Amino acid sequence: MATVSSHDLEECERGDAALTRAFGVLGKRWSGVVLGCLRPGPAGFREISRAIGQVSDSVLSDRLSELTKMGLIARAVEAGPPVSVSYELTASGRALMPALDEIARWAQEHLPEE
Repeated sequence: MATVSSHDLEECERGDAALTRAFGVLGKRWSGVVLGCLRPGPAGFREISRAIGQVSDSVLSDRLSELTKMGLIARAVEAGPPVSVSYELTASGRALMPALDEIARWAQEHLPEE
């Protein structure tokens, strides 16, 4: 039986801390889907809501606010008239897309469809 070194445990703890931070954001329902909806480019609230379909306005508003605070998306307001608000991925949000692609690929291969 192999033993785990203290160095290995430190690496595991650092990795666990990073995963905990990542899934603190991505583990909230709809967060990953919202990010994925913004992959093609900027979109307004209604466009995002229609693309997802099943999310309530209040939850979507919360997720957009949280993802904006985390620096994964940017919110832009155009004075108009009429006033319009759009959301788009930041560089940090775009950097997350390959990981989300891999998670989606894994889910297609290993999780049963509902």
